[in-house]
Amino acid sequence: MDGRERLRLYLEQRRELGESEFVLDSMPLDDVLRLIGDNSPAAPRSSAAGPRPHGESRTTRPEAPADGGNWRDALTAIGADAPARSAPPAAAPKQASATASAAAQPLATVSTDAGQGIVVGSPRRELQQGPLAALDSLDAVAAHIAACSGCALAKTAKNHVPGEGSPKAQFVVVGEAPGEKEDELGRPFVGRSGDLLTKILEAVQLKREDVFICNVLKHRPPGNRNPSADEIRACSPYLLRQLELLQPRVILALGTFAAQTLLQSTLPIGKLRGPVHRFHGVPLIVTYHPAALLRNPAYKRPTWEDVQLARRIFDSANQA
Repeated sequence: MDGRERLRLYLEQRRELGESEFVLDSMPLDDVLRLIGDNSPAAPRSSAAGPRPHGESRTTRPEAPADGGNWRDALTAIGADAPARSAPPAAAPKQASATASAAAQPLATVSTDAGQGIVVGSPRRELQQGPLAALDSLDAVAAHIAACSGCALAKTAKNHVPGEGSPKAQFVVVGEAPGEKEDELGRPFVGRSGDLLTKILEAVQLKREDVFICNVLKHRPPGNRNPSADEIRACSPYLLRQLELLQPRVILALGTFAAQTLLQSTLPIGKLRGPVHRFHGVPLIVTYHPAALLRNPAYKRPTWEDVQLARRIFDSANQA
């Protein structure tokens, strides 16, 4: 495959993820596509069939080059000049005026260059008002999950995977659902994706045992298939109760499914990542799932920036 075709496939993939300038350092995707002689409209999104790693986009898109699709090298290969890297604009201060939890703890003011995010729910409303509201600890929630029969997943799963970490954690990581290895061990984010997540957290001076890591779904869907609406409805109350007990200062949502579920949105992850969203008053940052990073190293740079933003918000809230 020549450099022009490799670049075209890579750019189409980025455009389908909702990105326009970020990866190409402020040169719009459509401009680069015109530069290499491709004037076709953006490809429509469609559902992909078959199992997939949890947290990755459900969009059908061209495969990226195996080396991660170095677009600068591809431009050079076709004789085009790569654009100069432009300096980022100065960050505009934004006021974090919502509260950190249902208990209405004030957040500190943070300065970011992120755009306006989605606001879900009221910071002053209790997330759970039914039977789960009586569960007064994460262990109690885990025990309730172990006995759950709200959907059929418990019948096919080997273990329930409620989540793990410090009950005092105020940095919470939310993924999609347990995979095969997580189902075997009853722990979230193990195997290659888990190792990468641990390294990402360590890179911003966070130990795995000092945060809380969980998924929207608490049992593995067979074959890692997409979760159904009934399964989401059955499992979401457990996640909400966990968040209410933890009262986090920041939530890091990993992957399309976790982000769309928490934010009640159908936007692609490329449009959801970047802004600081609010989930019942808690700042929520969206980034790519570690499984996606293993498949496409080009996601590492935006993921690193997202996690750094979450850490800055966390530190600013701790100083309040």
